[in-house]
Amino acid sequence: LVLLADLKVDCGRDSVTLRWGAAQSQMDTSLLRLGGCYPSSISAGEAMFQVEFSDCNFSRLVTGDTLMYMNELIYMSGPKAQLKSFSHPVVCAYERPADWAPRMFDPVFHTYGEGDLVFHMELMKDDFSGPHLSREYPLGSFIHISAAVEQMGHQPLLLLLEECVATTTPELQSEGPVHPIITNKGCLVASKNSKFEPRQKTSEIRLSLQAFKFAVGKEVYIHCNLLAWDPSGLDTSKKACHYVKGHGWALLDDPYHSTLCGCCDSSCEPWKTSGIASGKHGSTQSAVLIGPLVITDNSPA
Repeated sequence: LVLLADLKVDCGRDSVTLRWGAAQSQMDTSLLRLGGCYPSSISAGEAMFQVEFSDCNFSRLVTGDTLMYMNELIYMSGPKAQLKSFSHPVVCAYERPADWAPRMFDPVFHTYGEGDLVFHMELMKDDFSGPHLSREYPLGSFIHISAAVEQMGHQPLLLLLEECVATTTPELQSEGPVHPIITNKGCLVASKNSKFEPRQKTSEIRLSLQAFKFAVGKEVYIHCNLLAWDPSGLDTSKKACHYVKGHGWALLDDPYHSTLCGCCDSSCEPWKTSGIASGKHGSTQSAVLIGPLVITDNSPA
């Protein structure tokens, strides 16, 4: 039994705050999703979402005098859990302003809109609260990376890291060592301890990468291909997968469909795009993480 009294919704002007307090002790609130978004914060028996209507796949309905934003709160339990999966509608309704008009977006498949997409990547502090100032990382520590796309006039897009490699040069060259981090199938392969962090917004992706034994003591650069994609267009070649101990490969944006990650140990449909390109569902851009960074090893020889 799920009590609707556990759900409190506070509708703001352009955003919503949703609080869930679970009376059921067997409920894992980290498994709650609002549309495509993870909770902003979780604690014992509680989860909170603080999101804008432009995120999390909210739908909009406009009638003669009402403007409504609609989504679903979803709980995805495991196959043997006592509390079964459920969903509950979340609606914020407003009086329609007399001069209201819908915001106009460029279709994502029009190449002229590419100039409206601005991609960023940077090293972050442990809590992702700001840029990481040091460029040295002890072997085994975590390198926190944030990538984002500013969407401007585009339809809301989902940002993915299609491919990432580490090299010892700021340019990708055929000569020299290369260490794979994310394969061109969207699978995080650098380390079974590395992971994607829960999304705060669809236009940003966060990665906690365990510092690996590659070019220790030398300058290292991380190169990534970023992809801004249709949130509903995930498949075996357009995804973000990481390995969860005890569970196997998991799909960041929809764990229920982690079967899309089943090819991470074999071969997925190859990703053939390079440089900057556009397609029906999105746009890609190559990027170099501002470097260099240095991985240090202070263990006894």
